[in-house]
Amino acid sequence: MNGTPPSHPAFRISLFLAFVLGVLCVQTFPLLSPAFSIPVVAIATFASFAFRRSRLGAFLLGLLWAIAFASLRIQERLPRELEGQDLTLEGNVANLPESDGHRMRFEFRVLRVISPAGVRVPGKLRLSWYDPEQRPRGGELWRLTVRLKRPHGMWNPGGMDYELWLFTQNLRAIGYVRDSPANTRLAPANPRHPAAWRQAVSERIIWALPASPYQGMIRALVMGADDDIDAAQWEVLRRTGTAHLVAISGSHVSLIAFLIYGMTAILMASLHIVRWPPPRLAASAAILAALMYSALADFAIPTQRALIMITIAMGAIIAQRNSRPTHTLALALAVVVLRDPCAVLAPGFWLSFVAVAFILYRLSGLWHQPGFWRSLLSINWATALGLAPLLLLFFGQISLIAPVANLFAVPVLGLLIIPLALTGTLVLFLWPAAGKSLLGLVEILVDWAWKALEGLAQLPFAQWQHAPPAFPWVLLGLCGAALLLLPRGIPGRWLGLFLLLPALTRSPEKIAPDQYQLTLLDVGQGLASVIETRHHTLVFDTGARFSDHFDIGSAVIEPFLRHRGIDGIDTLIVSHGDNDHSGGAEALLQRVPVTTILSSVPERFARANAHGCKAGQSWEWDGVRFEILWPIEPFPSGNDGSCVLRISAPQGSALLPGDIGQSAETGLVMRYGDHLRSTILVAPHHGSKTSSSPDFVDKVRPRIVLFPVGYRNRYGFPRAEVVERYRRAGASIWNTATAGAITVRPHRESGVAVSSHRQTHRRYWHDSPGDPPSLSGLLQWPSGRSAGPGQESLVAQGRH
Repeated sequence: MNGTPPSHPAFRISLFLAFVLGVLCVQTFPLLSPAFSIPVVAIATFASFAFRRSRLGAFLLGLLWAIAFASLRIQERLPRELEGQDLTLEGNVANLPESDGHRMRFEFRVLRVISPAGVRVPGKLRLSWYDPEQRPRGGELWRLTVRLKRPHGMWNPGGMDYELWLFTQNLRAIGYVRDSPANTRLAPANPRHPAAWRQAVSERIIWALPASPYQGMIRALVMGADDDIDAAQWEVLRRTGTAHLVAISGSHVSLIAFLIYGMTAILMASLHIVRWPPPRLAASAAILAALMYSALADFAIPTQRALIMITIAMGAIIAQRNSRPTHTLALALAVVVLRDPCAVLAPGFWLSFVAVAFILYRLSGLWHQPGFWRSLLSINWATALGLAPLLLLFFGQISLIAPVANLFAVPVLGLLIIPLALTGTLVLFLWPAAGKSLLGLVEILVDWAWKALEGLAQLPFAQWQHAPPAFPWVLLGLCGAALLLLPRGIPGRWLGLFLLLPALTRSPEKIAPDQYQLTLLDVGQGLASVIETRHHTLVFDTGARFSDHFDIGSAVIEPFLRHRGIDGIDTLIVSHGDNDHSGGAEALLQRVPVTTILSSVPERFARANAHGCKAGQSWEWDGVRFEILWPIEPFPSGNDGSCVLRISAPQGSALLPGDIGQSAETGLVMRYGDHLRSTILVAPHHGSKTSSSPDFVDKVRPRIVLFPVGYRNRYGFPRAEVVERYRRAGASIWNTATAGAITVRPHRESGVAVSSHRQTHRRYWHDSPGDPPSLSGLLQWPSGRSAGPGQESLVAQGRH
């Protein structure tokens, strides 16, 4: 125990941190083997405590708890044999349904399986319902016919890990409601069901603010429902670093709790009630307020963390114990992780605890407190600097104006708008006219604050984007920020700058001259790919646009470019007009500078000065040649009018033919013959049976074939006969549905380097059929960031 007595606060803090470290280690595991690991770790844990190795024992206890928790949750996922079957279930709508115009999405808690009899399904599902006439409400009892699949999401470097999000929410199957006469509302919502009264609150707010552009933000502030906030509003929040202030977050819960604490303490002290000490009553009221406000947000994970922290801090006041803030913070950290080991996987977990740690650090006895406003400025500066490495790690960007924006937004929202919005919502149920007037006042205040945020967001220096750093550099950066925040006069402060700089300046390895790298992104049933040379970037197709809130351009391509340290696109090629190839282009053009646009449908991008693509266009970047092979005049329409791009370099060539069918393939074979020969081929039309004709396959003779397809897509792509045709031609087969994003880089000496994002970054919660992950995946921080070029798997044969 290194001489530190067990009763010393520092010793207890070290135990809490050792436990959290053990839980964190499990989250880097690509696979779990609970039948072997749980008994072994349990024996080691018991032995460590028996021999008074308490810190090691705490670490192993965290390891044991995280393995057991994860194993139980993994066992709850949908059996693979039930994927795609019609199932009739009875259950409750477990949350507030979200609508994006053409579908409703909601969580469904299963109470009974009607058919087929005797099967087991997970207890909670995430369902979509595409019938516009059906409007399920929170808490209602329904019988539904559904089709389910195991959790599976798009998996790309820099992008969101959807399977991780589903895992942390304990949603072990997703699916959709089938058109069926069996779909029946069995009972209205029980008024005591949390989803039912959240539904009632939402409907009252919508009634009070029917045409307000800020209705979505006010609903988010009151009850955490942010589905009505549009893309333009999210962009302003993102650029100003204030997105955390909109939906109910830990900061909101803390502000309300401490506001209630202060008001109750003042009220009780003024009433001179001695029987109940004002601080203890105020602490009890603060816990109750935090509990009720968290319930409004359906106990979202960030509010759970804040509730636990507040309960521990206020519990110390109730128990009349003089607890050190650092001890309280460490205890809250351990309790949050004990309740949910998956909490350490959420960016909000790290941002909230690190922010509180830097606030306590700044308010410690090292500094003389110069007054409220200067202290507030000091805290704002400390959190902005301290969180910068983490913001780059998780989001690849930092809002440079966030300190200014938060300086006025936090008190305006926390001390004025949120209390008034909560009061107005409560009054809506007691006196609707008065409540409507109060929410009208809230709308005016939000409008005033919003205009200020829009002005800040329009500043050219509002946001800085950079490639995310590696996790070790983030740890160094946090240490550097702590050194820089030391008071003036303490020697060595300047060394913090050298510790901070690697996290802020890390750049991905450049492509060598005369080489290129092709990344086929995992965008479901669609196509989006990025080709990089040493100094240039080309994007070929942009995936689909699914709704006003979600498209591939902003959700996949932009994060990938940011991850690669790319701040502009030299050429964007949109092969043809189908949504699964062109839907993400508009959002991408709004977010990323593009120099040149080529498309077979240039009229769709006339405002961006797009040009038509046609055979004969060519250019060279960094020793790599790019040629447009198709279409030719008279230009075909539809799929056969797709732009066809060929890339050639000394190390190997690549062919990207869009969605052409056999007619266009015949034209290419007749026009180019053996010039079609390519090392890498992105399969035409996703591997449909109307493409990849025998003559085309014979002329291209690819070594690597990439199929851009969605998991369990309704078309059955790639077709088995097409895959077999390429196999007989000697090609290695790769599929984005099972491999995630696929990165290919030809090498002169070693052949072709192929990297599957699901292989190199697999974690135990991923549903990844195929070979076990490579060793490089064991060393990656589980944040969705890709391996570097040096960690690519050099293979002679693809994964089938």
